[in-house]
Amino acid sequence: MFARLVQTNKGIEMKTKLLPALLFSLSTVITLVATQGAPAISGDYLEVRSCDVFTGACIANSEMGTAGREGMLVWSIREGSWNGASLAGLTVVAVVQTHETLGDIRYQRGAGNAVLIVDERATAAQCEALKSFARAKAGKLIRQVVNVNSAPMTVAMGRCASGSCATVKAGNLVEISTRCLGGKDHLCGNEENYYPPLTEIDGALAAFTEVAAFRGTGLDTTWELTGKRSAFLGTF
Repeated sequence: MFARLVQTNKGIEMKTKLLPALLFSLSTVITLVATQGAPAISGDYLEVRSCDVFTGACIANSEMGTAGREGMLVWSIREGSWNGASLAGLTVVAVVQTHETLGDIRYQRGAGNAVLIVDERATAAQCEALKSFARAKAGKLIRQVVNVNSAPMTVAMGRCASGSCATVKAGNLVEISTRCLGGKDHLCGNEENYYPPLTEIDGALAAFTEVAAFRGTGLDTTWELTGKRSAFLGTF
């Protein structure tokens, strides 16, 4: 009887020691499952403004208040979901127009009207998610959405050695083409990334805008810009 009692007590002691370890393992599994169940949304980003972003103070000051009120922001999503809708492989473009130069948003963040262009392949739920995603990323930059369009998207970003080359077409509404900056793009010799990107991105690279055109409706104006150091590429 005594031998059996000692054996039983040892069994109880062993179970008591194993219980915390089992609970810790279960907690770890639950945490991993929860993390894997909420994948981050990621992809490539391109923005173009009607003022130089890679420039010197002299040129930036000359454009302040007279240019740079227009911009185009492109999010090409590789993977992830938003508001419960998978957005993998889809693109959304925000064409914005403000009353102020889109300069250093850390100190002066312009708020304006926007035309949103969503990928024509998106379902109704995905369209709503794309619009919500663009507004969340742009923040106060989009005060009001004045028009929403659906269009076929052709997107290629970072397809060169420096990662600054991009082409984007949203139907007949938007056309963007950028290339890498070179020595001939230095006009005054003290150029830098004078302005930060309009949204939070990783690995921002300034680029030369060969063409940036908006041919849609809703903003009471259209434009076509060529030959400016006005683009940023990156990832989100």
